[in-house]
Amino acid sequence: MKRLPDFTALLLTLITLVAVYQVTTRIYEGVPHIEDEVAYSWQAALYSRNQLAIESPPCPHCFLTPFVVDYNGLRFSKYPPGWAAALSLGVRLNLRDWVNPLLAALCVWMTYRLVSRMTRPLTGLLAGLLTLTSPFFLLNAGTLLSHIWSFFLTLTFLLAWLEITAPQTSIPRWISVLLGGLSLGLLALTRPLTAVAVAFPFFVEGIVHLFRSPSAVRSSLLMTGLLAGGLASLLFVWQYAVTGNFLLNPYTLWWEYDKIGFGPGIGVQEGGHNLYWARLNLKHSLHSGVSDLFGWGRISWLFLPFGFIALRRRKAVWAALAIAPSLMLFYMLYWIGAQLYGPRYYFEGLISATLLTSAGIVWLAGKLSAIERYSRDWWISRLRFALTCGIVFFLIVCNLWLYLPARLGGMVHLYGSSRQQLLPFQSQNAADLTPALVFVHRQKNWREYATLLELSSPYLDTPFVFVFSRSDEDNQQVMRAFPGRKVWHYYPDEPYRFYTAPRP
Repeated sequence: MKRLPDFTALLLTLITLVAVYQVTTRIYEGVPHIEDEVAYSWQAALYSRNQLAIESPPCPHCFLTPFVVDYNGLRFSKYPPGWAAALSLGVRLNLRDWVNPLLAALCVWMTYRLVSRMTRPLTGLLAGLLTLTSPFFLLNAGTLLSHIWSFFLTLTFLLAWLEITAPQTSIPRWISVLLGGLSLGLLALTRPLTAVAVAFPFFVEGIVHLFRSPSAVRSSLLMTGLLAGGLASLLFVWQYAVTGNFLLNPYTLWWEYDKIGFGPGIGVQEGGHNLYWARLNLKHSLHSGVSDLFGWGRISWLFLPFGFIALRRRKAVWAALAIAPSLMLFYMLYWIGAQLYGPRYYFEGLISATLLTSAGIVWLAGKLSAIERYSRDWWISRLRFALTCGIVFFLIVCNLWLYLPARLGGMVHLYGSSRQQLLPFQSQNAADLTPALVFVHRQKNWREYATLLELSSPYLDTPFVFVFSRSDEDNQQVMRAFPGRKVWHYYPDEPYRFYTAPRP
């Protein structure tokens, strides 16, 4: 019986792996849908050949890749290297579609372990189940975005933190220091502002430990901070490697106004980003995310107050609970919000919500009294337990039966991107067209071209090299750079038809 919670959590983990893989391959079809995904995919393919940047192609705007910058003769992604480096491992093994499902499964298992450690196994199991069934979790876990990786790093750091700050540890303290420092440092190399927001509550708690805890804990905290800071400082080394300037943020090379903070020149609003726009972004992000949290409509927050009651005296969980509000606070410094996949800038704060909700449910259900059978207290305890379990079961079923299918179904062929667009270049006759230089003539939007990049590479050495058709002069420049390739003109509204010259 003691191993039953672990077995159940393992089952949830396996279900998560299958469920997220289905979302990845069936809902999103394993192709990028938004600019960020296109850039991460390109960057991971580049990193899979152990390079941070490559030489800019001829006519760079003819080889349009969103958020991929051409600067001083080099082409590189504006995004920090952490997630692309992790994703590149999947690219190397031709298992890219499995990277986020594997990370998602690990996140459910680690959520169980973390919440069990902070409370008890039953609460941990419930937290794992809430994570697995969360539309917010599944929406993001199935994409090529960095959030599930940063969530994994956040949970790793939290588990290490519990060991680092414990007077007596179950594993050697140096292992916890290594895991804590590496995970927080990698988080900074993935999403720097997220790393600051996640670390802030623990920085405050760490200061308290420096004054009150034994010397072993104090030294472990200092070593963790030094390791995390040393790894995070590689962000500036990366910036120097791609831009030649330690302090030049590649974000500003794509959009000059893409900065953190308030004031003129930051963001697209007249006069720059300010508190008004920050509050508006926060409001819209939270509004879009309430239903997505657990799929319970506008009452996804229902058990949060009871969670606060249940955990109010457990000081060890306060920093973990503060992650979500810390993310909201720090992302007020960023000029744009996120709603499409829910408030994904707060994604790592999901652990705060699942911890509170699961603890609130367990507290509200109470304990089944075994004394004075059929007494008033006996009936009340059973009614309280049954009513709470019934409500939770009803809400989860409503999510799985109604909300989640509709929410995921709305993401199919998002913005018109689908794997079907690749089929004309994967047919039996496609090999006869290669090696080919394909000029893609936009009919609706840039995604008609960007989706086809799945069949190309940053090195422009694949059978099909796709070109975003521009002026005749630009197109001629590209053709001169690829003299050994057949030239075709492709119009997305006429799939399977290739023109030798632009159609009238």
